[in-house]
Amino acid sequence: NKMKFPSTSTSISSAFSNLKILALNQTEITWTEVLLCAQGWPALEELYLSSNNITVLERPDNVLQTLKLLDLSDNELLDGNQLHLIAHLPRLEQLILRNTGISSIHFPDAGFVTFYASSKDCSLPFQWSSINELDKLPSLRSLQCNNNPFMDTEKNPETLIQLIIAKISQLEVLNNCEILPAERRGAELDYRKIFGNDWLKAGGHWNPEKNKPSEEFLAAHPRYPLLCLKYGAPEEGELKGRQPLTLKNQLLTLTIKCPEKPEQKPVEKKLPESMTIQKVKGLLYRLFKIPGSELKLSYESSKV
Repeated sequence: NKMKFPSTSTSISSAFSNLKILALNQTEITWTEVLLCAQGWPALEELYLSSNNITVLERPDNVLQTLKLLDLSDNELLDGNQLHLIAHLPRLEQLILRNTGISSIHFPDAGFVTFYASSKDCSLPFQWSSINELDKLPSLRSLQCNNNPFMDTEKNPETLIQLIIAKISQLEVLNNCEILPAERRGAELDYRKIFGNDWLKAGGHWNPEKNKPSEEFLAAHPRYPLLCLKYGAPEEGELKGRQPLTLKNQLLTLTIKCPEKPEQKPVEKKLPESMTIQKVKGLLYRLFKIPGSELKLSYESSKV
């Protein structure tokens, strides 16, 4: 028999005051009915509402405040932008959104200080814009999207993982794998490099006074300015495409100086990367007439 739920506010019963877990899957309950009934579930921690008639969400004022897990799977939610209405639940740790028909999500910039979300086994069809939105949730720590069609949008799965890490600053666990500090650093540095040319074309510049990337670029890469502040803007050499391995491209330009002969002017030479130290010493002997056995070589980077 189909369950009947109240359509108007009813007196609060104490019969379910200690109820912690409730499953109302396939009962045709609506979100409005959930909020009306929730007044009688003051201690509820887990609520399963999959396969119902939930299409529109409302903000749960003064109810469901103890809820830690909410399952809205297999409900045809009309708009992912309304998810922010349930983000105000102060103890929510896990939100399951499998097969909800949502194509994108949007969160206002303010709030959600205490919102934790883990889209476990999520088949929500994320777009990059949706991943950007998740960075607005400062308490988001874990995200699982192994079975998400979004994971097939990149040829290299590792590249996609790195991009997600770089886009969501507070994420600590992705697909059940801990994100180590070194992995985050590498992902953010690579992200900064990969989109460096796009940043320049959009109005980015190494000079802070001239650095004015377009709104379109900032919408697609909202964390990019922060990554430039964190690591510095990408250098021009980092953004050059990989050149063919011709001899010319394998030459290193060195400025050779002899501190013991200050009267000797520095000499600039282009040497192949494969040149051995022994051959370098032979070259220096011809330049400075110092026997190889007496030479002490040191290298100083131009960036120091």
